[in-house]
Amino acid sequence: MAKHSPHILELARKGAQHRLEELQAEMTALRRHFPDLAERAGRALGTAVGKAEAELNRTRRRSRNMSAAARKAVSERMKRYWAARRAKKK
Repeated sequence: MAKHSPHILELARKGAQHRLEELQAEMTALRRHFPDLAERAGRALGTAVGKAEAELNRTRRRSRNMSAAARKAVSERMKRYWAARRAKKK
């Protein structure tokens, strides 16, 4: 990946933030001008809008780590699985 100067990265961040604000304002204007649109379109539109808003407002979740015992159990289970697949293929 190419490295860019901090100045360029800051300009890109500001541009992205500005575009995000434009899109949010456009969504608000559409809702204001067409309040019945979401009702007529049914759940699909409401779900899509809700998912888009949730994606914007989502906080980063912490990943869960497997314990060593859990990794070992998965490893053994997958070894048995692939051994059975190989035996079945022959």
